[in-house]
Amino acid sequence: MLSPNDKNLEKLDPFYRPSVSKQKTSAEIISEARNALRTVGTQRPFTPQEDQRKLFGPASSRTPENRPPSSFSLHASSFESSDSRPVSGTRLSPLQLKPKAPASPTTEEDPCFSFPKPPLDPAKIRRISSARARLFRAASQGTLLPDRSLPPADSKKTVKSKETVMMGDSVMKINGVYLTESNAIGRLKSHPLQLTYDGGFSEIQEQETFKGTTSVPSHLRSGGDQGKRRGRTLSCPSSSDLSRLQTNAVSKADLQEKDTEIEVDEVFWNTRIVPILHELEKEENIETVCAACTQLHHALEEGNMLGNKFKRRSILLKTLYKLVDVGSDLLSLKLAKIILALKVSRKNLLNVCKLIFKISRSEKNDTLIQNDSILESLLEVLRSEDLQTNTEAFLYCMGTIKFISGNPGFRNEIINKGAVDILMDLIKQINENTKKYGTCSPNLGHLLVQVTATLRNLVDSPLARSKLLSISAIPQLCTVMEQYVGDKDVCTNVVRIFSKLTSYRDCCTALANYSRCYALFLNLINRYQKKQDLVIRIVFILGNLTAKNNQAREQFSKEKGSIQTLLSLFHTFHQADLHSQKQACEGAEPPRAQRPPSEAEDLLIKLTRLLANMAIHPGVGQALAASRPAVGLLLTTLEYKSLDDCEELVINTTATINNLSYYQVKNSVIRDKKLYIAELLLKLLVSNNMDGVLEAVRVFGNLSQDRDICDFIVQNNVHKFMIALLDAKHQDICFSACGVLLNLTVDKDKRVILKEGGGIKKLVDCLRDFGPTDWQLACLVCKTLWNFSENITNASSCFGAEDTNTLLVLLSSFLDEELALDGSFDQDLKNYHKFQWETEFKPVAQQLLKRIQRHHTFLEPLPIPSF
Repeated sequence: MLSPNDKNLEKLDPFYRPSVSKQKTSAEIISEARNALRTVGTQRPFTPQEDQRKLFGPASSRTPENRPPSSFSLHASSFESSDSRPVSGTRLSPLQLKPKAPASPTTEEDPCFSFPKPPLDPAKIRRISSARARLFRAASQGTLLPDRSLPPADSKKTVKSKETVMMGDSVMKINGVYLTESNAIGRLKSHPLQLTYDGGFSEIQEQETFKGTTSVPSHLRSGGDQGKRRGRTLSCPSSSDLSRLQTNAVSKADLQEKDTEIEVDEVFWNTRIVPILHELEKEENIETVCAACTQLHHALEEGNMLGNKFKRRSILLKTLYKLVDVGSDLLSLKLAKIILALKVSRKNLLNVCKLIFKISRSEKNDTLIQNDSILESLLEVLRSEDLQTNTEAFLYCMGTIKFISGNPGFRNEIINKGAVDILMDLIKQINENTKKYGTCSPNLGHLLVQVTATLRNLVDSPLARSKLLSISAIPQLCTVMEQYVGDKDVCTNVVRIFSKLTSYRDCCTALANYSRCYALFLNLINRYQKKQDLVIRIVFILGNLTAKNNQAREQFSKEKGSIQTLLSLFHTFHQADLHSQKQACEGAEPPRAQRPPSEAEDLLIKLTRLLANMAIHPGVGQALAASRPAVGLLLTTLEYKSLDDCEELVINTTATINNLSYYQVKNSVIRDKKLYIAELLLKLLVSNNMDGVLEAVRVFGNLSQDRDICDFIVQNNVHKFMIALLDAKHQDICFSACGVLLNLTVDKDKRVILKEGGGIKKLVDCLRDFGPTDWQLACLVCKTLWNFSENITNASSCFGAEDTNTLLVLLSSFLDEELALDGSFDQDLKNYHKFQWETEFKPVAQQLLKRIQRHHTFLEPLPIPSF
């Protein structure tokens, strides 16, 4: 007789696959992720490398006339010899001076009217005039280097004078009036001033050089009768002349700033710097000149002469600018490095950035750039110069960094030098500037394209991804897209960054937690719905966010119009694909399997994957299952697409239908169309593509909970196919096929089909082969055998003698915890296996073992199992 417990055991209902109406255990949730609701993966959209290095590639939305050029001519004449700091923005009020006669010859209120004073020593005047003539003659010939035959001047000794002449864009103080160099020289040409010497020579401060060549008035040249004159009268400018001069005057603040310039150590200058400059002027051999440049850089650094406070800096710059015309890339890089170290500004900073940019356009120069460490100089420009003043210089500077960041050999070096922080700081400045002025600057937009393209290259490195996370860069990148939503190039680069970042779990989590991103991505899809290169990456990003994060699924679904937008996108590209396929059929295109997916197909692949992931959320899944437009688009895709046409699209579409078929709700369109769906799946089952077969079997696993589908399976011999799949030696395929057979055995009339084709033996083989490593599959096998043996009277006649003995041995062994869980797994996996063994396999296996033992006659000892 049966014990009460055994009687209760006999009354157990047949096992079904897990139902959504029941409270799920943890094991059931894990099981469902494998059995029914499953995320779908896909490849990241491919971005081909551009053939040529340009600021804006061929896919740019900018027209040639609306973007800075990538090609331009650059010569020595492009540089300004004068590179003084910007003058003060303070405007001076007009001078209200009117010439008037002096009260007496001794009046000193207006120096314009002072009478000339004879020099103390006429011979001294001749010497000074000769020295001055040498200087002006050197300027007119383009050389400002001192003659080696001349004794070095002592910069520490200056002769005090009322009158001061400062060269270059510095000031000339002539009789109390400050003039810039260019205006003063021009004035000297048209209205020569007759200087009055008051016993000494006005010191010439060699702060800057002249622009171009400047002729010197004859009365300033030494020799002849002019050198013998003891004094000259000074013609006073008119009030209109004074007004013109005043508009070019240097503010008092700039004069004070110039006074802080560092004095030159004349001995160091003449012994270390001047000989190198003479070597550079020879221009005989490129290698020699390059070596001299390297030597010059070291000497300037040793003498503390780098930066913009060096008094003879302009002499150096003019010599360096002249060498640009040599045209050697190696020499130009060495020149650029020194010029940047001398802290040039404005136009010269722009030109030196352009110079480096031109060189970087050729990949063969990457090694030169790396060897010369020019990267540090470029990053220093971005770090220390003013963004607003030097936006165009920043553009070409970033263009260079973008090019070299595309070279994998450069990436870690760029990152290690702090590039990620610098670039994100630039983005932050641009965001703040745009927010402050409420408008998007086109120039800043051009710059953003370069910055974001560089980050896009750098995020391939784990170092860059880690850095971006540590400085919370994701909100700033999202803000860029919000503010520059009308700039397709900027938005495309940022979504390319995100498409790379979200391929990694930690980055994906960080973006998913930024709640504003969902509305932003939805806005971009609606704005650029027909821009495939942008939209496909947004869909890919959303697919990554929703793959593992149920909160992301919920947040995106709650955005107004989210599902409608996805379905509208699906319809648009579905129509485009239909049109493309029609043209292909009419033409002579090669077989579809021999080509990669088209643009429309690629977007549909990413879109179906997103829908499949979204459907895992119960609210979204049930809504999609009840949506006739959604289900209609999916079924139409299966109708006109085959695995040979586009394998990934067909598989993703089937996976989406599988997730929707999980929800057995009354208004489900999947439920209404179940028989038609089953017919569509038959062509996948008979294909040679195992991925396609697996997806079709999974859908049958959900649909076979319905009696009509079970009848369809038997009528079309699908059950024989499921039994054959048990021999596949592929765990997932065996698992899904066993799930279909389990549902079939719920119907008593269909249990006999398990004996067709050796079904019982194949189930026992699955239990033996996969049991110790897959307790979920072992559980399904036991449930199927339990349903099959409901009315058992004799175990051997039910299962067969050999299979009965094997089952007794396997079940006894698998229920021994020490034997069953003695696997070489890590601790986490051991815990997971133990959980599955205790909650899923053990309860069912114990029941099945007891049933077999009660209805089996032991004729001989059972063999000891080995597995």
